[in-house]
Amino acid sequence: MRSAPTLADRVALVVLAGFAVAAAATFRDYGLGWDDYTHSQYGELLLALYDSSFADTRALRFVNLYMYGGGFDMAAALAAKLLPFTLFETRRLAGAVVGLIGFILIWRTGRRLGGPYVGLAALVALLMTPHYYGHVFINAKDAPFAVASLALLYAFVRAIDEFPRPSWFTVAIFGVGLGVAFGTRILAVVTALAFVAAVVFLFWSDARRDGAAAAGRSLWQFVLRLLPAAPLGIAIMGLLWPWSVLSPLNVFEAIEYFRHFFEKPWDELYEGRLIPVPDMPASYVPHLFALKLPEGLLIFATVGAALALWRIAGRADTDSRTARANLLVVLLAAALPIGIAVVTRPAGYNGIRHFLFAVPPIALLAGLAVPWLIDQARRRSKRALIAVVLLAAAAILDPVVAMVRLHPYEYTYFNLLAGGERGARKDYMIDYWGLSFKQAGEALRGWLEATGEKPPQGRRWKVAVCGPHPPARIALGDGFELTWDPKGADFVMALGEFYCARLDAPVLANVDRGGVTYATVYDIRGRDVKELLTQAPP
Repeated sequence: MRSAPTLADRVALVVLAGFAVAAAATFRDYGLGWDDYTHSQYGELLLALYDSSFADTRALRFVNLYMYGGGFDMAAALAAKLLPFTLFETRRLAGAVVGLIGFILIWRTGRRLGGPYVGLAALVALLMTPHYYGHVFINAKDAPFAVASLALLYAFVRAIDEFPRPSWFTVAIFGVGLGVAFGTRILAVVTALAFVAAVVFLFWSDARRDGAAAAGRSLWQFVLRLLPAAPLGIAIMGLLWPWSVLSPLNVFEAIEYFRHFFEKPWDELYEGRLIPVPDMPASYVPHLFALKLPEGLLIFATVGAALALWRIAGRADTDSRTARANLLVVLLAAALPIGIAVVTRPAGYNGIRHFLFAVPPIALLAGLAVPWLIDQARRRSKRALIAVVLLAAAAILDPVVAMVRLHPYEYTYFNLLAGGERGARKDYMIDYWGLSFKQAGEALRGWLEATGEKPPQGRRWKVAVCGPHPPARIALGDGFELTWDPKGADFVMALGEFYCARLDAPVLANVDRGGVTYATVYDIRGRDVKELLTQAPP
């Protein structure tokens, strides 16, 4: 029986509507990064694959993207044909839509875990995470996968909640969750491991109470009930990731492919040192999680994790075995990706974007903590309640201020443990996505229009670019020739990252936030600039 909406539910709907309005007003602000152009091509090739009835198979061997699902790229390419926006504006809008779906999912997942206030707290915790918020708009790989993983986690929570006989609606959701998650990236196996552990926990709990035979019957009934979800999941996976179903071994080939670093190694700035990305220390992922997530989220998630462990251990007499199993699946969904990274030490680059799918479960843990802490404080004293409320308010206000200050570079956020973005600049990558070329290109075009300067007779303005060229080309538009070689160039557009040289030349524009330079436009006419790079870029 569906429960009536509560005050917390109404507030959650207002929060979701607020994000939708903010996204509609700002999606055009976000620039392009290193991978955007290639992903847009992959989306077009996937549409061509289906439009040609599989005669045009270029998508099945396109760079290494055929190893990934292309549902987001395909949907964005299709939407661009229907909507009155440019291709890349449409891609940013598509990111916002996927992000909204994710925020709805975390609200509903949190609500199932602990009720309306847990759902609301989890929603706010995720929405107020600048790194996640920024990637929602700009990242065609990791943000859609984070949302797909959250869809799978929601399906797991529903199925466990209804153990051992989930409804057919839940079975359908389970199949959709499997399909979108595995059809987006094979790394969904990590979230699936959390579900397997939770099911083992249920069997163990039932065996202790009813005996192994009865527990086995319940488990078998559960598995049989979920079996119809498998073909549905495979069909959806095949739709989103057609290469995966062309051969039974392709999925395993993708797993093997991603087990090893598949590109030519480069150095990346970490803790103030240039380290080859395959040689990053085991601390890389947890260390950057500690620096890239807001302090309030870290505090509440830590409390939530401790509370979840306490309840999983059976210390709260009111928890059912399914409630404890669901806490376990969320706890493991947050911890396993980080733990596996520490043990296996994959190549580390671009901060924690590859582990973005662990952020929603972390927000769910924080969501568990907030209502519990408020309830505990209310029982103790008025002062304790005020202290918890103030802490929660600060946990919301601080990242909101940061996101307003950084917009549209929310993904570059560092917390106070890193000294903010200014403190992190000397030790870590900031705008590794190269997002700031949109604003830098607009600044150069604006300067040329304001001064009325024209290119030399018979040629276009020549701009040497240190950073991703397709975003610079789109930001500048017609009338410019782009090159890596500064010889004979008129201007330079350079990211503020370590691999771009600082030039002794007039600065026409700086893109900065809070004293941190993201990109610079130089006038190098009449100057002998020999090199843009301090080393090869990532």
